[in-house]
Amino acid sequence: MSQKKISKTKHTPEATSNTMTYVLGGIAFVVVVIVIVVAIMWQSGNDAPRNDGYGTVKNPAVEMFLPGDGVVQLARPEARRVIDVFEDPMCPFCGDLEVKHGQELAQKIDDGVVSVNYHLVNFLDPQSASGDYSTRAVAASHCVAATENARVYSAFHAGLFDPEFRPEEGSDSDRTDAELAELARSAGASDLATQCIASGAQRDAAVADANTGRDALAASGARGTPGVLVDGQVVDALGDSEWLASIN
Repeated sequence: MSQKKISKTKHTPEATSNTMTYVLGGIAFVVVVIVIVVAIMWQSGNDAPRNDGYGTVKNPAVEMFLPGDGVVQLARPEARRVIDVFEDPMCPFCGDLEVKHGQELAQKIDDGVVSVNYHLVNFLDPQSASGDYSTRAVAASHCVAATENARVYSAFHAGLFDPEFRPEEGSDSDRTDAELAELARSAGASDLATQCIASGAQRDAAVADANTGRDALAASGARGTPGVLVDGQVVDALGDSEWLASIN
């Protein structure tokens, strides 16, 4: 009985990579890098100050009103659109909002397009080194609003949220009342305002008004600070760069 011979051959698998694979991989890597660079550049441009160079409110026709509960309103009498801004003086995103849209907002106020209601709250007191920085900053805002005009208040408000002045959350230091008073002085405030700040005269009122502001923020539907509403409707003021430009 003959036995059939079976020929055995060795199987050599082909290489999983070749020159074309490396070329395609290199192209994909370059594309990814380009996408990342473009995204970073776009984000940087997106965060750039709007209307840079305009500064703070400067039109003497702009008036300041104190409707109650610590709210500070800046407006020309003919303004028809209403913006409400809820902020904590230590809030980094509130600082971003001021840097990005503060000058644009100032011109809208100057031009009589919008009336702005500033509501300052004190959520972040526990995150300050002193334990009460936000409250003291709200009190300082009260002092300036009670004694000065819209132009001085606008300059003080911008300075309060300037990253060079605003304390960082969790930092081992924040700003003293004397430094808050000096900020007010640099914005054009009188001795009456700076003495009010240095003495802490508005502290109790600031606590009460900040609590009222918290309740108003919660009722508005905004998720936190900064909370921005246009004619009573919440807007994405940090995500939508055109939210203010579209208001006429």
